[in-house]
Amino acid sequence: MSRRRTAEKRKIDADPRYGDFTVAKFMNCLMLDGKKAVAEKIVYAAFEKIDGKDGKTCVELFNTALENVRPLLEVRSRRVGGATYQVPTAVAPNRAQALAIRWLIGAARNRNEKSMKDKLAGELLDAVSGRGGAMKKREDTHKMAEANKAFSHYSW
Repeated sequence: MSRRRTAEKRKIDADPRYGDFTVAKFMNCLMLDGKKAVAEKIVYAAFEKIDGKDGKTCVELFNTALENVRPLLEVRSRRVGGATYQVPTAVAPNRAQALAIRWLIGAARNRNEKSMKDKLAGELLDAVSGRGGAMKKREDTHKMAEANKAFSHYSW
């Protein structure tokens, strides 16, 4: 890590169909080997499958799913006097969004549906309703932070 200055954040263009920066970031994280067109097709097909469910648009459902999966607390390793403690800390908004996107994509890839668009649509709908692999990951992270609350005085 450089001690001189922090790296500047790159600006990404908004999603061409919905004009949403979060959807564009999600597509970039879903993309493998630089195949953005394939990632766009997968995301748009999954959005078409979930569009109109619960009387909401697909972007509203996506944002709700992302908000449900976003963690509030996480544990970080802190070394104090030869012992390593798992110290619960609050998650910064950018990191929370990145973790939520990563967990949604990972949980979708581990599902048993036939195609990636079906997997992604199913995981998004599960996240909206509070189920699924991504929600389990969030709950496990929160449980870990809650269990190590006794070490919270080591956070500085």
